[in-house]
Parts: sequence; structure tokens; C-alpha cells
Amino acid sequence: MITTFVHELPEYDVPAVVTPGACLTYRQLGQRVRRLAQVLAARGVGPERVCVVALERGLDPIVAIAAVVRTGAAFLAVDVDLPDRRIAAFARGAHAMVTSPGLAGRFAGLGLPAPVLLDGDIIDGGVECSQAALPDTVAPRSLAYVSHTSGSTGTPNAVHIEHRWLHPYLRFIARDYGLGPDTVALQLAPLGFDAAIRDTFAPLVAGGTLVVLPRATLLRPEELFAALGRYRINTMLSATPSYLSFLAGQPRAAEHLRGLRLVATTGEAVRPFLAAGGRPLIPGRVVNQYGPTEATMTATRFKVPAEPEAADIIGRPIDGVPVRLLDADLNEVPPGADGEICIGGPGVARGYGDAPALTAARFVPDPDGPPGARLYRTGDLARRRPDGTLEFRGRRDRQIKIRGYRVDPGEIEGALLSLPEVTGAAVTTAADRQARPYLVAHLTGDLGAVTDASLRFHLARILPPHMMPRRFDRLDRFPTTRTGKIDRLALAGVHR
Repeated sequence: MITTFVHELPEYDVPAVVTPGACLTYRQLGQRVRRLAQVLAARGVGPERVCVVALERGLDPIVAIAAVVRTGAAFLAVDVDLPDRRIAAFARGAHAMVTSPGLAGRFAGLGLPAPVLLDGDIIDGGVECSQAALPDTVAPRSLAYVSHTSGSTGTPNAVHIEHRWLHPYLRFIARDYGLGPDTVALQLAPLGFDAAIRDTFAPLVAGGTLVVLPRATLLRPEELFAALGRYRINTMLSATPSYLSFLAGQPRAAEHLRGLRLVATTGEAVRPFLAAGGRPLIPGRVVNQYGPTEATMTATRFKVPAEPEAADIIGRPIDGVPVRLLDADLNEVPPGADGEICIGGPGVARGYGDAPALTAARFVPDPDGPPGARLYRTGDLARRRPDGTLEFRGRRDRQIKIRGYRVDPGEIEGALLSLPEVTGAAVTTAADRQARPYLVAHLTGDLGAVTDASLRFHLARILPPHMMPRRFDRLDRFPTTRTGKIDRLALAGVHR
């Protein structure tokens, strides 16, 4: 049995979470967490139960996630800006739900569990909960959280992560990055993106302060820069390179970013940001993090030097996480050769919910690990340099990263093909002048009366914004390879 990070949060009267309109001390945070945890426990929430957290950005989702962990159950945090159908797909099979009175009506017709309503200090549990018992420990192999990745079949893949590595991982991040009571971290990652777990709870594990700003503020440079100074923010733990490039392009960016002691990048290649000369704008440490959802967020990290080279360096494995470079037969590749990144250790997920075949293909036995150990085959390629650092070398499949999110083009193609006018769909990527990737959808069919706006409206009902193509190309027919398959390289070449 193990204790969770929630059990170990301090209880004293210093700021834990700050928003433009409120502040919770650690003591107040602990009180709210315990009260909601008792409500959930009275509802039967406990080990191996999944509780959906569907709340607007702010204090409440932090309290709700911590409360679910306190019961020993698993949380499934969703971004409420996603389409209803996608939220319903994510939450299928959940046992409980925490949402707000303002959102409850929206979710009423989606077949979700009866919700516990949370609105600051007001909790509507619907049951007597003051005596509900809470566990002192959790089983290491019990489910901690569920996150989702894009799926080629058109259905998101649910990734199941256990408690046994989540808590040591957060403590490692706090220790390795030098977080402490003087840390003032800005929450950047959206709820539902697993990086939000690190973003939110690593500063709290370290006894620091977490600042949560409205999403609109994060996207308005003048407001964000003002907030950096007002709250004396010195840490960002989950900044995508695209977002950093956006900030770096603003007037007087270096002056506004000078208070940052640590910026940890995540979600996509950092090379475009570095190539654009962004590194000198950040006076403190820049750490490039690499790791898939299926291996508890971070597998390797690399401290970016003041004068970085023009390569995607992802560094060395974090403590307790073996990273191997293997060939197609799962044999180690020779030094300097490209191999598939395969990740082991206790952070490897159980697998994908309701997808045993995909789980068997991606999660394979680890011949060099203890009995029962498994490796996650990432599909990413890397080579090991003589000094032991890893250099990212691309993908073995079609999966790509858009603004930090993993995207399988097949899911977008499936959504487009659900329109009766579309007879064929192929999604490729192009890059803008700053080397940032974007999506292009190539379509065949009777599309004379189908506008780009109608295509976007259809996709917006099914897919999140980061999976929306920027361009739609209408073709009479697809170019094909000699074997008759769609020639995606030829399609992509149109935009190069």
C-alpha cells in the first residue's frame, strides 16, 4: 500500500492556489478536498471506480481531482470546451461525475452518471456524507486516472494509469526541477490533457503556489505578461513550444519573460522554437520533456543549453524509467542507429480500455525487466548518441503532434467520411513559415455545394479544435502508389 500526494499535502495557512478572484490556502484546500471526498465516498466512489471531472477552469477542478484521488478512485478530467459527443465518448462507463450547477443541464442528456454538483464551497451531494470513511492508503496497482489519445478507428483510446507511479513521479518532478515553497507556477495545460496533472500538482507537492488564469488571459499576450509580473510567476511546467513561440513573437517579450526561472516544454518538438531564436528570451532553465500518455507523462528530459544545436534532443531517462531503442523484432539496435523508443517501468499503463488487440500490439513483455514487466512501444524513433542522450528521429506511423496534442489522421478521416457527400478523405500535414505543423484535408465526392464552413461545423460537433484542418482540398480523385494506395506523399507535396 502507498500514500498519495493528496495525503501528503501540507496543512498551513499559505497560498496554495490563486486565481484572479480567489485564493485557497493549503489548509482551505485540504478542507474542501476532504469534504468532497466524503461526498464521493458516500456515493460509492472508491478503488477501481472512475469519476468524471467536468468543470470550468479554476479552483473547483483542482479540488475535485484531489478529492477523487483521496477516495482511492480514478479521475477522468475532461475539457468542457470539447463537443458534447466527445465528452460522452470519453465518459462512457464511468461510475460518478463531478460538475457544476451551470453545466449539469448540458450533460443531462448524454447518459452520464448522476452528478455531484460543486460550486466553490457549495456541494450538493444528495446524501449524508459527514461520516463517510476515507482510506489512509491506496493499493499501488489500483487505477489512478484515465486519459485519452486520438484513435485511428474514430474512437478515442482510453489509457489507464495506476497509482503506483503517479505519486513518485510528481515527487520526482518536484525534486529534479528544484521546486519548493518559493515556486510560483502558472497552470497552462488544459484539463483532459495529462500534462495538466504535472502542471497542477507538482507545484503543490513541493509546497509552492499554483496560479490559475482564465484561458482567454493565456491567449492575450498583454494580459498574460501583466499577470506574470502581478503574481510573480517564475515557473511553467507544461508549455508547448508553439505557445512559447507565440509569446516570443510579442513586443518586449524578453523583458516580460525575465522572471521565469524554469520553463519545461512538452507535447511537441522544441526545435522550431529554438531555431527561431527563442532560447535567449528565457533567462532561466529550459527543460525539454518527452513522454507519451501511456507512460505517465514524462520518460526523458533534456536541459536545453544557452546555445542549442539544431536537433531534437530529448535527453536521458528520468529516474526509475528504462528507455530502450529496439528494432522491429524488439532487439536492441546498435549504438548510433535509429530504433523505436520503448518505455518500461512502473509508469507503463495497464493498456487501452476495451481495446485488447491494440493493447497487445503496443504493450509487450519486457525481457529485461522483472516478471510481468512490460514495455510500451511508442512508435517514435530515436538514436542514442555516444554521451547517452537521445535524439528524436520521427515516427514509424502517421501519428503527428498538433499544438502538443497527439493526432491520428485516421480519426479525422473517419469523421469526414461520415458526411454522405464525402466519398474519400485523406489528411496530411503542412508547415507554416515558423515550421509549425497544421492539418490539410483532401476530399473527393459530390462537394460542389459543400462549403468549408459546413465541413468545419460538422467536424466541430465531433472533434476538438486541435483536430480541425486548416485547409480543405477538393479533388476529382486521389493520386495513388503502384500498389493502389493513396499516395499521401504526393498529396502533402502540394503544400511544401
